[in-house]
Amino acid sequence: MDDPAAPDGGAGRRQRRDLGSPRPPIASSGRSRPTARCRRDARRTARRGRRRGAGRWGGFVDTATQRLAVQQTSAIQSSADLAQAVIKQSGEAPVRIGDVARVVDGFAAPIGNAIIDDGPGLMLIVEKQPTGNTLQLTRDVEAAIGELKPGLRDVKVDTTIFRPATFIERSIDNLTRALAIGCLLVAVVLFVFTRDWRQATISLVAIPLSLLGAGLVLLWSGATINTMVIAGLVIALGEVVDDAIIDVENIARRLRLNREAGNPRSNFDVVLSASLEVRSAVVFASLIVMLVFLPIFFLGGVAGTFFQPLAIAYVLAIAASLLVALVVTPAMCLFLLPNAPLKAERDTRLVGALKRRYAGVLPRMVARPALAMGIVAGGLLLASVGYAGFKDQFLPDFRETDFLMHFVEKPGTSIEAMDRITIRASRELRAIPGVRNFGAHIGRAEAADEVVGPNFTELWISLDENVDYDASVARIKEVIDGYPGLYRDVLTYLRERIKEVLSGAGATVVVRIFGPDQVELRATAERVRAKVAAIDGVADLKVEQQVLVPQIQVRPRPGDLATLGLTAGEVRRQAQTLVAGQKVGEIYRDQKAFDVALWGEPKVRGDVHALADMMIQTPAGAPVRLRDVADIRVMPAPNEIKRENGQRRIDVTLNVAGADLGTVARAVETAVGQVPFATGYHPQVLGEYAALRDSRQRLWTTGLLCLLGVLLLVWLEFRSARITALVATSLPFALVGGVVGVALTGGVLSLGSLVGFVTVIGISARNGIMLLSHYDHLRRFEGEEFGPRLILRGAEERLVPILMTAACAGLALLPLIVAGNAPGHEIEHPMAIVILGGLVSSTVLNLFLMPALYARFGREKPTPDAPLAGVPA
Repeated sequence: MDDPAAPDGGAGRRQRRDLGSPRPPIASSGRSRPTARCRRDARRTARRGRRRGAGRWGGFVDTATQRLAVQQTSAIQSSADLAQAVIKQSGEAPVRIGDVARVVDGFAAPIGNAIIDDGPGLMLIVEKQPTGNTLQLTRDVEAAIGELKPGLRDVKVDTTIFRPATFIERSIDNLTRALAIGCLLVAVVLFVFTRDWRQATISLVAIPLSLLGAGLVLLWSGATINTMVIAGLVIALGEVVDDAIIDVENIARRLRLNREAGNPRSNFDVVLSASLEVRSAVVFASLIVMLVFLPIFFLGGVAGTFFQPLAIAYVLAIAASLLVALVVTPAMCLFLLPNAPLKAERDTRLVGALKRRYAGVLPRMVARPALAMGIVAGGLLLASVGYAGFKDQFLPDFRETDFLMHFVEKPGTSIEAMDRITIRASRELRAIPGVRNFGAHIGRAEAADEVVGPNFTELWISLDENVDYDASVARIKEVIDGYPGLYRDVLTYLRERIKEVLSGAGATVVVRIFGPDQVELRATAERVRAKVAAIDGVADLKVEQQVLVPQIQVRPRPGDLATLGLTAGEVRRQAQTLVAGQKVGEIYRDQKAFDVALWGEPKVRGDVHALADMMIQTPAGAPVRLRDVADIRVMPAPNEIKRENGQRRIDVTLNVAGADLGTVARAVETAVGQVPFATGYHPQVLGEYAALRDSRQRLWTTGLLCLLGVLLLVWLEFRSARITALVATSLPFALVGGVVGVALTGGVLSLGSLVGFVTVIGISARNGIMLLSHYDHLRRFEGEEFGPRLILRGAEERLVPILMTAACAGLALLPLIVAGNAPGHEIEHPMAIVILGGLVSSTVLNLFLMPALYARFGREKPTPDAPLAGVPA
């Protein structure tokens, strides 16, 4: 917790002092020639005062009736008392501190300040530990501030200037609402397709049980329920009912056929055999869905931080739904379905109409396998062309209502100048409708997390959530752009933190140049800046402000030091005491500790000539001027030197405006490659595009390995090279719908969209395996010969489960799509678009193209039939 607004830029004791307690005494020399002996005497006196300050026990006195304790109290309680303290005896006259120095209440030279709503104030920044809960910490801090308010009646406290918990609360509310609406839509789909409360209830039970199971595992593992975890549950919502739908539909159909048979079996046998009939396919399909999410666990850095909680929640929900389908669903079917009336077991009007139309179209498609192959090939070609033309985006802009802006003036700018600029910006920003408050810290606190100069300012404002967000942001940028003489930006906190984590700089693309010499680094950076400036789409281009600034250098002359018997260290200590100040003790009063510091008068430390005339005491006791033993010059010196991995470095930073991130970043890399670098110097291009490229490569590399794992599971299920090859060639067609979805919504391919494509592969594989497994079952155990009858019957019997699972998954995502980029939906919205588009193409694939391809390539060579895994012969 820092207090950059305190006059000394510090925290702790000075925070309490600035709230109304007296300032600590500072002993300042009233003359330009204080001697070292006087200073040592002053320090000894101050130490004695410090020892007496807390009160010392002085024994006791016994009287006839009682024992009286003796306490020796400090005689120094204020600056006036300290001025009267005797430091030496000159003849018969005592020499007091006030005789050789001016003792005043003051404060150290400020290194920072804070502006709150157009005026000076105190800013307390509370930082969270990485493992801390932001919501709980925020509530605890607000509760603590509430407890302090009775003692801060003259202080106005505003805890809403920057409050990340607000965005988290809004995001959780929006995602929870989307989850509830999605559950309702899934329930509607089930009732519309079945018109039977029993079947719908059995399938719906999988939702709360699966989500509860995933939540319990997360709770037991110590994880927190954050926005990405909830997003993972929302994405999985439409899929956790798939296994239950498949099981319930097959059991209900088998029970109906059993009732119509002349010699019906027991309900237990029917339910058991029907459940075993699809058990193997359900298990393998769920394993494939979980397997395709494995690449997300290999994402590193910021991408892994964002998406791994989502993947964990998604996989846990799917695993829990598989357990429910294997254990709970058959038991509920045995309990509820055998007693259902015959009317409830017949197809609904909707299902009957869908089957009739499907039966009219499918035979023509099955008879034209070449057409199906052409559609698959054309779709893959279209997807490839569309994917290559998409714009790149790492992560979307989060719609936070807390904004962080930087004002960076030229190095050497004073705090007073930055105060004036900041107050003016505060008035202009607070005039914008919807801006609730303003806070800014200039420079840094005494114990800050960043080392910055007074020329660095961070501005914080909060928007009301009910105003027009886009219009307000545009007006904020317009105000900030009205300060062209300094570097400035407008970022939300998450966006600024992401950029800082990716490259250590608050920019989209960073060209980091390494080398040994500071002058050559600056020259090389200027050449890179000039080369990059011509690229379209480059905005806010600047070279890091590692520049030369005036600096007073004091260089002792060894010869003069030896003549006078002085050491360089003694000269440095004496000069530093008068210029920078030195703490010599403390005064304790009213349960507070006040520093006592020895410091030169402003006229001594505020002028180069006065600094040169400063008196230094020699060991012989004779004073000499500082210029007699040292050279005092005003010289250029670097304002800062940055290193990384033991090398000096400088950054050329830029943002992207009105162009594609990938196009600009690749052009920057090409331009940097054309700049000549001296021996020992080399560049590195960092930022969002580098992180996106790394994440994309990881996804595709691990995704290909996982695809091989999917094909291995398919082969284990069917033990057929033909079926495995059929799945391998047709599965990518599911991506076509996702590509179309991205193209229709702006053509921006973010990391969330890539994760959506991964999800689509799993969904498509699940339905494809269920269809092919049903064909295999009809052929092996129900005596159907391979041919059109087998193809048409199997597809018709799988029509309803495929449509129901696709509709449930799609409608569960509909609230995310309709809400757009609402807070909490920024990452999930592009994912939902890709998944919904992929659901459409995968449904077309499994209902129309897969039957035709199976009819053409699915016939195996005559071999002895082996029992299907998990199904009794």
